[in-house]
Amino acid sequence: MDFIQRITDFLTTYVVEAGISVGGEKVPYMVMILLGIGFYLTLRLGFVQISRLGHGIAVASGKYDNPDDEGDVTHFQALTTALSATVGIGNIAGVALAIHWGGPGALFWMWVTAGLGMATKYSEVTLAQKYRVHEHEGEWAGTVSGGPMYYIERGLGPKWKWMAIFFAFILGITAFMTGNGIQANTVADNLETQFGIAPWISGLVTSGVVAAVILGGISRIGRVTAVLAPVMALLYVAGALVIIALNAADVFPTFGLIFREAFNPSAGVAGTGVGAFLVTLMWGVRRGLFSNEAGQGSAPIAHSAAKTDEPVSEGVVALLEPFIDTIIICTMTGLLVIMTGVWNDRFETEITLSGGDLSYRAVQMDGGYLDVSSDLPIRIDDGRHADTGPTDPQLSWHEVPVEQLFVDEGQTRPFSGVIDPASGTAAGDDGQTYTSLYGMAVESGAPLTMSAFRRGLSPLGDWGHYIVVLAVLLFAISTAIAWSYYGDRCANYLFGAKAVIPYKILFVVMHFVGAVLPLGVIWAMGDVLLAIVIWPNLIALGLLAPKVVEMTRDYFARRPWEN
Repeated sequence: MDFIQRITDFLTTYVVEAGISVGGEKVPYMVMILLGIGFYLTLRLGFVQISRLGHGIAVASGKYDNPDDEGDVTHFQALTTALSATVGIGNIAGVALAIHWGGPGALFWMWVTAGLGMATKYSEVTLAQKYRVHEHEGEWAGTVSGGPMYYIERGLGPKWKWMAIFFAFILGITAFMTGNGIQANTVADNLETQFGIAPWISGLVTSGVVAAVILGGISRIGRVTAVLAPVMALLYVAGALVIIALNAADVFPTFGLIFREAFNPSAGVAGTGVGAFLVTLMWGVRRGLFSNEAGQGSAPIAHSAAKTDEPVSEGVVALLEPFIDTIIICTMTGLLVIMTGVWNDRFETEITLSGGDLSYRAVQMDGGYLDVSSDLPIRIDDGRHADTGPTDPQLSWHEVPVEQLFVDEGQTRPFSGVIDPASGTAAGDDGQTYTSLYGMAVESGAPLTMSAFRRGLSPLGDWGHYIVVLAVLLFAISTAIAWSYYGDRCANYLFGAKAVIPYKILFVVMHFVGAVLPLGVIWAMGDVLLAIVIWPNLIALGLLAPKVVEMTRDYFARRPWEN
């Protein structure tokens, strides 16, 4: 596990966080290209995310469907399959993580990412439909395949095939983590927190469900997600709307806090110090990308299967994804986490000294935190750290130092002694050895959103957190189901139809593995893979933008939906 963590940390530093220094702060290349391409496409397409959204709703409704068009699923089923991959853990855990690390202002940058991402997703889906290939492998395997690997090779030409292969290979691996392992991990983390269910048990169950669906091919996936996606979204949104209604007086102040903190952050929990603008922006963009997947190149694979002979007609359907996912659902999660006050609150927590949520950080002068070495023993007196300088490690839970540590669950007996990070134990002055201590610690991820629902619906009883438990379960399973299709299309592109079954089997195995790995490692690995896979796709979108503009003008000039 330490080896995996070291590799992940290395790649995070040199891939995810690599960038240029501006005013003493580092702007990641990933942020620049993601927002830059989105802004470029927005201008070239005449703000398509606003002007063509209404037409996208009409097409998605099935109003213009032609069952005789070639493809495997309807416009609506393609949308729900893609939404099943995007509306998921990113909406529940991802928003909470963005606020945890970047403060309330990170939600604003998630909105920006989504707004620009609508133009990006429109472009990639339109191109995926244009350059998809017809395979005629039958209902189980699907009759069409599409996605960035195809529009890179066929749109840019054979000399770019190396980049298409690179994209397919990286996305195929990304599917194991981002669309699979993270989903299983969040379910396991949630069920263990709430019910004490061992991660291997929940991982085994969800792996079985995922296997039962994905082995049925894209047609079964489309039928399942057409039911599952709307049900899970309505359930989650309904619960969120009730909480917002109960806290109506806090809505405008919460929006005010979000906008203020977006440009001058001061209220971060784990990552931001006073004025750490780029930290807030980076976390908003990273979690925004994870949530709506615009520019990542995954959703076009699902949309490629839609029954249509007009590429732009599916492109306008794709406009709805970032809007539904981020502008609506992520906003609701963010409002709940902020207005209920759980985002910077502390909860009674068992601090497992060898747990995956444990880290060691030093408190900086600006209120931010710095990861520091934890090789040496740490002295605790009367529950508090004896050394609290800017380089002194402090035991942290979810990346935030725990102010006072106790030896009992009731937190009545402060701990005094030495914590040994190397062995994951604490030697008390009373001669006792402890593997766990207790304290008031911050939450993060899905458990933080669960706390928001629980507190927000408390006037109606102590049951709100169960909405998140159920939503996490449904979101995670549906996301993994959709991502299995993305991955097997990559395997099909690289190795042919014979690779699809082995890929699906390995996908199920990795779902189980994801359930039992630590949360921080899974998310970090997912971020690394996302940061890599967006490059070939966004480069292709920039080069093929004139083709998208040409197809868009032609489609809306001909108005084929009226014929």
